[in-house]
Amino acid sequence: MDKQNALPQYAEVAVPLGVRQTFTYRLSPILSDAVRIGARVRVAFGKQRVTGYVVALHDDLDQELGIDQQDVREIEELIDIEPLITAEVLELTRWISDYYIAPWGEVLKAALPAGVNARIARVFAVTTEGRDELARLPESRALTLKAKLLRLLADQGPMTARELARALGTQRVARIAAELERAGWISIKHQAERATARAKRRKFVRLAPLEEHVAPDAARALTAAQKRIIETLIAAEGELTFTELVERARASASVVSTLERKGIVRVEVREVRRDPLAGVELSSPDELALTPAQREALERITAALDQQRYAAFLLHGITGSGKTEIYIRAMRACLERGRSALMLVPEIALTPIFSRRLRAHFGDRVAILHSSLSAGERFDEWMRVRRGEARVVIGTRSALFAPVAELGLIVVDEEHDPSYRQQESPFYHARDAAVMRAHKANAIALLGSATPALESFHNAQTGKYCYLHLPERIGQRPLAEAEIIDMRSVFARCGRADAFSDELLQALSETFARREQAIILLNRRGYANFVLCRACGERIGCPHCDVTLTYHKRERALVCHYCNFRRRPPARCPSCGSEYLYFVGEGTEQLEDLLRTHFPSARIARLDRDTTSRRRVYEQTILRFAAHEIDLLVGTQMIAKGHDFPRVTLVGIVSVDAGLALPDFRAAERTFQLITQVAGRAGRGDAPGRVLIQTYHPDHYAIRFACAQDYVGFYQHEIEFRRAFEYPPFVALASILVQDEELGSSMKRADELKRALDRANHSGCCRILGPAPAPISRLRGRHRMQILIKARRRADLRAVLAAAMAETEDPKLWLDGTCIEIDPVNLL
Repeated sequence: MDKQNALPQYAEVAVPLGVRQTFTYRLSPILSDAVRIGARVRVAFGKQRVTGYVVALHDDLDQELGIDQQDVREIEELIDIEPLITAEVLELTRWISDYYIAPWGEVLKAALPAGVNARIARVFAVTTEGRDELARLPESRALTLKAKLLRLLADQGPMTARELARALGTQRVARIAAELERAGWISIKHQAERATARAKRRKFVRLAPLEEHVAPDAARALTAAQKRIIETLIAAEGELTFTELVERARASASVVSTLERKGIVRVEVREVRRDPLAGVELSSPDELALTPAQREALERITAALDQQRYAAFLLHGITGSGKTEIYIRAMRACLERGRSALMLVPEIALTPIFSRRLRAHFGDRVAILHSSLSAGERFDEWMRVRRGEARVVIGTRSALFAPVAELGLIVVDEEHDPSYRQQESPFYHARDAAVMRAHKANAIALLGSATPALESFHNAQTGKYCYLHLPERIGQRPLAEAEIIDMRSVFARCGRADAFSDELLQALSETFARREQAIILLNRRGYANFVLCRACGERIGCPHCDVTLTYHKRERALVCHYCNFRRRPPARCPSCGSEYLYFVGEGTEQLEDLLRTHFPSARIARLDRDTTSRRRVYEQTILRFAAHEIDLLVGTQMIAKGHDFPRVTLVGIVSVDAGLALPDFRAAERTFQLITQVAGRAGRGDAPGRVLIQTYHPDHYAIRFACAQDYVGFYQHEIEFRRAFEYPPFVALASILVQDEELGSSMKRADELKRALDRANHSGCCRILGPAPAPISRLRGRHRMQILIKARRRADLRAVLAAAMAETEDPKLWLDGTCIEIDPVNLL
């Protein structure tokens, strides 16, 4: 066989284990003809078996790497005959791995929906010696766990550890199995467990054509039950599911089987789609007249689509200016040109309304992808995209990896939102990765926001993005009038620190009297911020994190919002024994209770992570609020963006002061964005809107510019701080967190990494700050030391990091407990 047609002998495999390199494995003669790039495989890695991803195939070993053939292990199992990872998604994950210095295997794992990734399981089987031992086993030992396990394997055949544990009702399977293996009575092998999510199959029954009946007079000898089956099928236009048929006809399954043998009915098993929007009533799509600014923006986007070349647009439109209508029309234009569209939203909270609008416009061509779906729904939607049945995809951050064919448009709504940043390994920013995916696919990237990230607006100002501006609301509606309420004056007037000012309470009363709706925002969940001892000043904190515990009244628990540690509130101070414990501050739970007291006849609901822990609760609450079944919505930032409620005329912002105090250079930007976004929920209908902002810092520039809803003014003010103190967008930034359960160990390792970085930075092209304790110095039981690296040129930052990693004597310093974040959005 000539070399050009030779089958590959080796595969390059990425494993999801926190290592940044790939590994070479040998292909058996059978697999060399079957394995393809993008397929999942089972491989031995050290002493464990893991699922890996084939990223390249080779005819022979790379001699320059000095790999000895004897050291190369063989791939043990091919999991996918048809690769799940497409070539386009594989290339995107490679870029993410390279740009964010993230393990490629972890990025590939994140690219597949939960339920699709296979796990490696140990499979137990009884040996011949084990069967002989069972036969010799005296009756007195027949009920021991060892005997039960042997008997189960002999009767049922090979089983996984999970199956054995479930059958025996004990978690001691691993220890017992190890003893039986040493005795030679069972064997243990490893194999990939298939996806937990699979296509759903249902049994259908339908009437067969008359000519297929076994006997021409088959209908003459029918029983009453058989006749009911046939009559039920006729009434249902000839077909029903098996279960529904026997229920409606009040007949047994054997009746259907008899009719099948006679050839009167056919029984078939078919795949059934689990549709996330099944049974949802869709309103007819509105054909709205575009404003001149909308028309101009859409024309520029469609002109770029016609060129079939990459282009990136920043759609900067004030709240209520009709950005969503631009998204939908751009998607329609994309479909008309034979290409597909992908829309990202920052939170699951925004998918109910958006997905309904898209389904109303594009029908079954829309697929929904986010983590709140069941594993089965997510699998079905993902497979529809993979097969090309769905050409419009909407979802949260992970939908970036949807296997969309012929991608022509990527919309990133609320592009400023920090939720697009993955806050655990692999670290990546979905907005920036979406721009790169569009670039690689010769597609259009459309980033939309009323409050763009400073980096995005800077890119538009410097020509990296095309700038589109929507300066007016639809129907020439005015922006809501915003007022600042100085809570220092309220305290001086009332002599106490109340959650609500008289002005806000009066405004709420007037709003309800007009039968209008209101939103109250406080970006802190729980009932009270923390518990304080008035005798000794002790604050009850989390034993695993350097934070105080938040009191949740409904649960009667103190909760850590970082590691989820929970405990009952103590009756006395754990430090001094005093009984004078004080619950300090307010959260959304307390605001809800106070508002119910003030307005007992108002219909009030709360939306935060506590109330939406159950699936579909958020969606139901939002839809009820949209239908005016709720008068007042209290919540955290999840209610602040993207929603259009025409009857909302009042927004009350109880406090944003805590956000301004965070030790993060983006604190002012986030506060400005939060206020502006939630203010934009008011006055979107015919009635004018009003926004009341309670604060103890009325002169802060972020609050003043947000009150005026002046984005450009805020940008010009904030960008000078970034320039002066060398923060993005004027520098490339990297954060290195060193974490360890022992403080001394974390400090030592951080010092070693700092020395390696200093040696690599011999030219002084980077500024290296630290190591120093992170703002939250202990999290989930691990002490955290932080190093920041700044560079004017991104290439210098990457070069210094690469050189430091290469010359470090112990490579584990960069792996175990060390997190590298490129372009971090949160420095806490």
